[in-house]
Amino acid sequence: MMEQHRTALKELQQLDQRIEESKQRIAAFDPLLEEVEEPALILESELGTNRKRLKDMQLEERQLELSTEEKRERERRLDERLSSVRNLREEAAVSAELEMVKRALQNYDQEALTLMDQLRRVEERLVDGETAFTAASELVEPKKNELVAQRADAVTTLESLESERQEFAHGLVAGELKVYDAIRSGGRQIAVSELTEDGACGHCYGVVPLQVQNEVRHGDALIRCEGCGVILAAPEPVPEGVEEPAAEAPVDDAEDDDEPAEDEEGDASDAEPDADPEEGSKEE
Repeated sequence: MMEQHRTALKELQQLDQRIEESKQRIAAFDPLLEEVEEPALILESELGTNRKRLKDMQLEERQLELSTEEKRERERRLDERLSSVRNLREEAAVSAELEMVKRALQNYDQEALTLMDQLRRVEERLVDGETAFTAASELVEPKKNELVAQRADAVTTLESLESERQEFAHGLVAGELKVYDAIRSGGRQIAVSELTEDGACGHCYGVVPLQVQNEVRHGDALIRCEGCGVILAAPEPVPEGVEEPAAEAPVDDAEDDDEPAEDEEGDASDAEPDADPEEGSKEE
């Protein structure tokens, strides 16, 4: 029964590893989305800058118009005052102020022309930018939607795994689950490891004493590796019908030795007919 608990902990570990892989998969979508959206985001940022600049320039244009209107009103009043001056000194003062106002108006007019030219250029860049942004968005949108759909599927899978994990954990021994969670809480991915064939810890490969190996295989208690601290579990039995690959049979040297012997026998048999004519001649 206790060994079944070790098996359950191994299954829980596999489930946690799938959850971690799912989280990593979800996190991997963020740079992909940024890469896909980058061209459109750059154009959108430029559009925002041009819109703000256009707005500031339009405000500046409005302020310039108000200043021009104010100066023109001042010019009109000075013209009226100039026609009603009573002496040369007052006339000179009004004329001097009127000249200053006219020069200011000339500067305003020149500044207005420059500003209007800048406004026209910014508006043209804004139109071009909006066209480019629309084209980039249409190009990016299919790929972005595909990535968003894949990410949504990954999130759904993660939620399903987390729900499965929560339900699975309810069936475990509370004490063993607490030890398991404590090991993984330190950021370790492996909390349960099987013994190797030669009786070592499958995680750190430290040798486990024979008595401890027997206790692990019997599953009487939860035992942790003295070297790395993971929970030790017995190896999974080989399923019936699955045979281990047989070792290749060594080449029989005797068979190789027989071949020359056969050749020698053949040579001897070939040599015997040569001796018959001589024996026949002696008998004659």
